[in-house]
Amino acid sequence: MKETLLVLDLDETLLYATKDKLIQQEDFVVGQYYVYVRPNLAYFLSEMAGDFKLAIWSSADDIYVHELVDKIKPAAVDFEFIWGRSRTTKKRMSVTDEYYYVKRLSKVKRKGFLLERTLIIDDTAEKSMLNYGNAIQIAEFTGNANDDELLLLASYLKKFKNVDNVRRIDKRYWKNQDMSR
Repeated sequence: MKETLLVLDLDETLLYATKDKLIQQEDFVVGQYYVYVRPNLAYFLSEMAGDFKLAIWSSADDIYVHELVDKIKPAAVDFEFIWGRSRTTKKRMSVTDEYYYVKRLSKVKRKGFLLERTLIIDDTAEKSMLNYGNAIQIAEFTGNANDDELLLLASYLKKFKNVDNVRRIDKRYWKNQDMSR
């Protein structure tokens, strides 16, 4: 039974969108952005959909997020929800006076999901900093065609499919953990 929810970020996690064309051919174009899909994305989403409930949560514009998801979603994969910036909380860094968007899992909880059974995958620690026990930070994707991060992550996530409380597992150095435990 798929009880654990994987909340996945988009930009620099599942894909890379840039106004500047890279050396390799883009996978598609959305608006003024050339979009490069992270290698093994379709495999990753299909594999994870077999063991987990999936959701997308990006700090990008809501319409943009839906356009991207329409392009990358395998036919057999369903998402519990697809959220954009309107579901984030805007925060200000007092030192630099810059703004960033935080994903508060309390909003996911209000949707009926247990935080003990929710993982959030993002390349940016600040966006999920309030979700320490739920967060898995992966390497930023900037279009490298040889990237294998999603293959490594898929293997690592298998250990969570029957865990009652994902918050009890230290995920900080997930790439260095023994996958057989």
